[in-house]
Amino acid sequence: MGSGGARGLAHIGAIEELEARGYTISSIAGCSMGSIIAGMYAAGQLKEAREWFLQVDKQLILRMMDINVLSGNSLVKGKRIIAELEKIVPDRPIESLNIPCALVASDMIHTEEVIFREGSLFEAIRASISIPLFFQPVQIGDRLLIDGGILNPLPLHIVQRNEDDILVAMDISGKDCMEVEPIPEPIDVEGRLTELKARGIPFPKSWELQLRQLGRRVDKVRLERAKDLGRSVSFAGMVDRMSDMQIQQNTLLALRLTPPDVHAVMPQYAYPTFAFDKAEEIIEQGRLLMCKALDNYEKSNGI
Repeated sequence: MGSGGARGLAHIGAIEELEARGYTISSIAGCSMGSIIAGMYAAGQLKEAREWFLQVDKQLILRMMDINVLSGNSLVKGKRIIAELEKIVPDRPIESLNIPCALVASDMIHTEEVIFREGSLFEAIRASISIPLFFQPVQIGDRLLIDGGILNPLPLHIVQRNEDDILVAMDISGKDCMEVEPIPEPIDVEGRLTELKARGIPFPKSWELQLRQLGRRVDKVRLERAKDLGRSVSFAGMVDRMSDMQIQQNTLLALRLTPPDVHAVMPQYAYPTFAFDKAEEIIEQGRLLMCKALDNYEKSNGI
């Protein structure tokens, strides 16, 4: 189960669809938001996690933001979020969970992925969700851990598998195009003039000519700006897009190296990173996407 902020709630719907169709999940792996859902499922608390996420609104998100005023490398400490998750399920050793579970983080000191298969569940989750610059990194020994999605946004190769198991991927970083400003419609100068005249507002002839000339100049400038794609991207937007491109390419690489039997995919721009107030909608989208992917798999395999 991949990384992608609030889009990771689609993992809940995907799991529900798998189980509704009689599939048994024998092991699970997750990264970033996928690590939260993987951990909750492996602990047998997915239903409770679902109910909790459905109660999340923007006010609760703000209350969970424990601002990190003493550090220059992150905005949020992340302790409150983990405290909220522990209300759903107490911290447990990963190796004691109901099924094998593997969670992924990225070690920025040694530039390598770190796979948690044992130890504190919430320490692993906290490391895996540490979005750079947003969450404070997690130090474990000589490692400084950040979001697993930086190196491995779809951890297919670490799932523990038996010979007859099928590999299912819920990919929430599907390739798509960023939104740009649409080509603007011309200013309706004649319509404005007609409206003014109909309302009996005095409008000298000389002003009509000036207004038409101004409208043409404004239309020209707006059209030139719309065609200049560089102007449609802010500084923050540029940084976000570079990160998105990295995650998309790493996801494609993971899919090529470890092709899944079932691949459900949600476009990366389907929902913003913090759209947790759309939990019900995202969960349902995850179910529908997995339903479609399973239909294709079962059809191609004569099931």
